Amino acid sequence: MSDNRFKIVFDGALLPGVESTTAKLNLAELFKSTVEDIEKLFTGRPVALKRDLSRPDAETYLTALKNAGVDARIEAEQPVAFSLAETHETDSDAADLSRPVASPYAPPRAAVGESLPEYATLKVFTINGRIGRLRYLAWTLVLTVAMLVAAGILSTVGFAIATASPTIAIILGSLLGFALFVAVVVVSVQIGVQRLHDLGWSGWLYLLNLVPLVNSIFPLLLLVVPGNTGANQYGAPPPRNSTAVKVLASLWLAFIPLMLIIVVSLGMNGYLDQLEANVDSSYESSSLTSDEDADQGATVEEDEAQSADEAAEPVDSPEH
Repeated sequence: MSDNRFKIVFDGALLPGVESTTAKLNLAELFKSTVEDIEKLFTGRPVALKRDLSRPDAETYLTALKNAGVDARIEAEQPVAFSLAETHETDSDAADLSRPVASPYAPPRAAVGESLPEYATLKVFTINGRIGRLRYLAWTLVLTVAMLVAAGILSTVGFAIATASPTIAIILGSLLGFALFVAVVVVSVQIGVQRLHDLGWSGWLYLLNLVPLVNSIFPLLLLVVPGNTGANQYGAPPPRNSTAVKVLASLWLAFIPLMLIIVVSLGMNGYLDQLEANVDSSYESSSLTSDEDADQGATVEEDEAQSADEAAEPVDSPEH
């Protein structure tokens, strides 16, 4: 006796708060189809989007459809009975499914199977797809190291050119430095958007990094919040993390506290140097003030002594 099989049924109902246009666009992206083909599903009649599924597979498809905004459901497949009546009914259903004009759900059935693989294909230089937390850390570390290496090469070349022509070195260094900056920003956005997709969030939320105060919290959410376990409106889940991904992510996690320690140490050293400079300045100011007071006191004493001497001199009396 075979295991129970299930099918995904959709009758055009949407989840609360989801607009029809949004749901159709999401389904078109999910099925890799056109909106015109998707509109055939919204006839009000029950449509079997996928048949002959195990319970876990049916749950995966249902989750993807729920994330797209449609209110689909799982129904058990009718068992095949060895009777003439049931055989004719099955043949009738098969005949209906074989007619593409009368069957509005034939293309989506194939598209759903193609658009929901077990794992998505990884691509770095794109805003499509999904990546998890560890892969986000690993890719960010590789991008950071590549940026530092490129910056070091540009600096070395710039110093070499500067010995011959400082003007050319400044112009060329500025152009190459700007190109490197743009490249790093673009790749960072692509990686961040894929991480947002894994959470089921829109990639436009990456612009929150431009908002003050929010940009100090939002990157932490990308590191902490886990992604969707199954497929969502942005595709199938990413592949399992390889050993290289885990090692790179661990190195990045160790690198972050090290950078914080270095920054705090440099800040404390700068603060102590400034404090020492202020103390020395105050001491020198007080010393100068004391010397000036002593000089002024000595001058006053000399003036008083001179006045006393002048007063003590005898006045010559007139001769008679």
